[in-house]
Amino acid sequence: MKFHQLFLAAFHEPKKLAAFRLLPIGKVMRYIFIFIFVMTSLSFLRFTFGDSNLFEASPELMEYSKTIGGLIYPMAFIFQLVISTFYLFVRISLFAYLGTLTAKLMKRRAEFRHVWRTAAIAITVPLIVTLAIDFLPSFKTAGIIITSIVHLLYIVSAIKYYPKSAR
Repeated sequence: MKFHQLFLAAFHEPKKLAAFRLLPIGKVMRYIFIFIFVMTSLSFLRFTFGDSNLFEASPELMEYSKTIGGLIYPMAFIFQLVISTFYLFVRISLFAYLGTLTAKLMKRRAEFRHVWRTAAIAITVPLIVTLAIDFLPSFKTAGIIITSIVHLLYIVSAIKYYPKSAR
């Protein structure tokens, strides 16, 4: 399955989202890292063009920024890449655990590894909502709650299509 097919199916096809649990882990990882790269690039662009007054907060930071000069940009990009990677993997794992508990309540057969793959693809819409909320300052405080609810709803809607338990 191609990237754009995964991307489009993640929006409105919970049955396919449930079927993505059978994808090879390499394809899922590639999908996640594309989003990590996009998030990091957007964050880096905001840092580069919008947050230049960050160093003007104190004289010590101003002096430090003059000392390291242009090295701040590659260091910032790598740091943002590491933080984005850590954030997404923790979030996916947490929601996969919640999805596994939900699957047990719904009496569906679901292993953590399958729900993790579903949660990884289901994070598409919450990430796009997060990027949109990032540009709307009035919603920033409620952004994590909104995106968490959306992510959980996508996972639960996919779990409905998991096979029933053999009990």
